[in-house]
Amino acid sequence: MFKNVKVVGFDADDTLWVNEPYFKDLEIEFCELLSGYMRTEKISEELFKTEIQNLELYGYGVKAFMLSLIETALRISNHNAPVNIIDKIIDLGKKQLEKPVILLDGVEHVLKELYADYKLIVATKGDLLDQERKLQKSGLEKYFHHIEIMSDKKEADYEKLLNHLEIKPEEFIMIGNSVKSDIIPVVNIGGQGIHVPFHTTWQHETQISDNLSEIQYYSIDSISESINLFKK
Repeated sequence: MFKNVKVVGFDADDTLWVNEPYFKDLEIEFCELLSGYMRTEKISEELFKTEIQNLELYGYGVKAFMLSLIETALRISNHNAPVNIIDKIIDLGKKQLEKPVILLDGVEHVLKELYADYKLIVATKGDLLDQERKLQKSGLEKYFHHIEIMSDKKEADYEKLLNHLEIKPEEFIMIGNSVKSDIIPVVNIGGQGIHVPFHTTWQHETQISDNLSEIQYYSIDSISESINLFKK
């Protein structure tokens, strides 16, 4: 099925290991801290608004999220939030950076199976130090020929990556949990995509303007199923 494919790219967060549930848990704790100023649903709305406004400045990752948490806390409290709440937010962010790396079921088996026949790379968004830490703790680094921590995952970003690695788009397939970031941009530049849904997805990654009926990609229930696609 993938006779021209030479390189397989993997997203990291919520494709190789658990990530978004940690952010959801942090958001719940944040809402509890600010519950005296606003109802939970509204706090979440304000936080998301702040995150989107800050994306171009801060990018993705825990540190960017912490800054958005602090900014949101100050705004919804009319800059009256006590210092101890800001301290608690910072502490929550630090704990987030120390969370364990929990591999998703089947990940290492898939990497072992594909390693002998393909070049494997990681192409993921996020904070550089945090993603490097998670990769090291995951024990998966040995399977990858290249690791790319990207500031964003748009068509131009993938084109730049493939050019750098001297990979033609038709030789590349991307596996990830986000249709918006992992699949559509790759397919649009001539590559292929395998979507592996994760039960929790950041709201921003579900906002898709493209007509999905025009995007050809594979969708499977678990990453383990990708092996069957490569064997066809």
